[in-house]
Amino acid sequence: MLYKEFKKQGDFLFRYRGSLPLLILFIGLAVFITNRLNWNGEVGFFQTNTYFLICVLVSILGQIIRILTVGYTPANTSGRNKLEQVADEINTTGIYSTVRHPLYLGNFFMWLGLAMVTENLWFVLAFVLFYWIYYERIMYAEETFLVDKFGSLYENWATKTPVFIPGFKEFKKPSINFSWKKILKKEKNGISALFLIFFIFNFTGHVIEEGKFIIVRNFWFYAMVVSVVLYLILKFLKRKTTVLDEKGR
Repeated sequence: MLYKEFKKQGDFLFRYRGSLPLLILFIGLAVFITNRLNWNGEVGFFQTNTYFLICVLVSILGQIIRILTVGYTPANTSGRNKLEQVADEINTTGIYSTVRHPLYLGNFFMWLGLAMVTENLWFVLAFVLFYWIYYERIMYAEETFLVDKFGSLYENWATKTPVFIPGFKEFKKPSINFSWKKILKKEKNGISALFLIFFIFNFTGHVIEEGKFIIVRNFWFYAMVVSVVLYLILKFLKRKTTVLDEKGR
């Protein structure tokens, strides 16, 4: 039956959802390189620093949505559980009172910015379609799991909360305090990867333009260096110390 097939596909894609950014990166970088190699040298809006900055801001918006989600959630909800669904309770306050899948909304904007930097409208449209099909099944599998576990408690909340496009009429303040420790522990990968990837695109563009290997020490270079160093520090603190540990988070 179709609903069983959706559930099966969703469970499979849930396990490998972390691979989607890599797929977008490699295909997007190939599209970007092709565009730049065929560039006639005429500077349009898509080749300006302003457009590049807009792409970055779109991705940062996605990261901010993730931070506002993760920072207000307890342990075993909205985490990085990779192999199976995990939920000790339902999040219904804060950003979860405005949208049912805020993490996936955040991911969408993060990767949309990366898709936009390719300077190819068709690639951006293909990304949006692909993301919709991909995550529709993941969200279906996730909600099936939550309905089976929490029953009417989940259904009552889901009935008045939008799936993907936020609505703020039912907004409720978060039930717990914001945790910067959890953000530093859980979101370090995304934050560092964000600046690293945009540096790669910026660096690639300069190499193609100059016709030789060249590292321009601009804002994106230093932002990448700082973000990578920060990632390594946080990785060490997470593995070797308890500085980032927080009970119940």
